[in-house]
Amino acid sequence: MMALMRAVVQRVDGAAVVVDGETVGEIVGEGLCVLVGVTHEDTREKAAQLARKLWSVRILQGEKSCSDTAAPLLVISQFTLYGDARKGRRPTWNAAAPGPVAEPLVDEVVAQLRALGARVETGRFGADMKVSLTNDGPFTVLLEV
Repeated sequence: MMALMRAVVQRVDGAAVVVDGETVGEIVGEGLCVLVGVTHEDTREKAAQLARKLWSVRILQGEKSCSDTAAPLLVISQFTLYGDARKGRRPTWNAAAPGPVAEPLVDEVVAQLRALGARVETGRFGADMKVSLTNDGPFTVLLEV
């Protein structure tokens, strides 16, 4: 079975990412906080497909999408989405792509979203990030492409 690019998508009423005490990305009001996981087989085409899905998925209030309302997105790389804790007590990260593979693909998701007209904020790849958000609903979905 082919592995899929993953995103955990949360409908939020504001979200922010802080690195070393500095806010590096923030959205205010209704939008989406998106945690993106990349695996070894992911491609630029999958990144573009994920961006199109994020832009058009109808999970905002009133079954609207970011493309309908111009709602912003906060996109954060999250290798732990491919953690596997089925054996033992410590997760393995073997399915997660290494930084040199993952970073350009997360950047491609962001670039594709911006090309579609989205306002996108980001975290900082590989940093120890503190993410805060107000989950609206709560509403959280897993997307795989």
